[in-house]
Amino acid sequence: MSAVKEKRCGWCLGSELYIDYHDTEWGVPCYDATELFEMLNLEGAQAGLSWITILNKRENYRKAFKDFDIPKVARFTDAKVEKLVLDAGIVRHRQKIEASINNAKVVVAMEKRGESFVDLLWSFVDYKPVQNKHRTMKTVKSSTDASVLMSKTLKKAGFKFVGNTTCYAFMQASGMVNDHLVSCPRHKAVARMASTIKRPSHWPK
Repeated sequence: MSAVKEKRCGWCLGSELYIDYHDTEWGVPCYDATELFEMLNLEGAQAGLSWITILNKRENYRKAFKDFDIPKVARFTDAKVEKLVLDAGIVRHRQKIEASINNAKVVVAMEKRGESFVDLLWSFVDYKPVQNKHRTMKTVKSSTDASVLMSKTLKKAGFKFVGNTTCYAFMQASGMVNDHLVSCPRHKAVARMASTIKRPSHWPK
């Protein structure tokens, strides 16, 4: 077990919850709108906090936000916001809570116009996961040109709490980029998933 731990990306060590997230979720390409919506908003909730804080509260978030069902969240009322602000199971930050509801409304409006939330997000990496080859955490960036462009585009569309570092963390989490270190067993596993997980059929090959 210790030998495996030594090979993992160093940021996840110290917590079984963190390790499980690293070993099963982080970097796996995701093409599901609901899951992407959850990731984007949880990354926004994490701003100024540690990711383990959000992981510890994730199940509470799913309960509070109706499993991040986008149309349901879009219908949250001011009274619902007041309840969520008092919910100790999530980060009780009014602006972050309101941002998630706002973001749901933006996605609903996009879909009504015939625009795809999933297509928009993946367009910033040309619809294919970027396979980075970092050998040390020192070379892993906190933002890139793609995340800066994503941030600007999402903000222009009306999304909130989508700064460029938040967007890059989201890109890492959702598998738009593979930032596992090459020494990590998950690097090769995630790279294989990039070619085996079914992508939307209308995307370019």
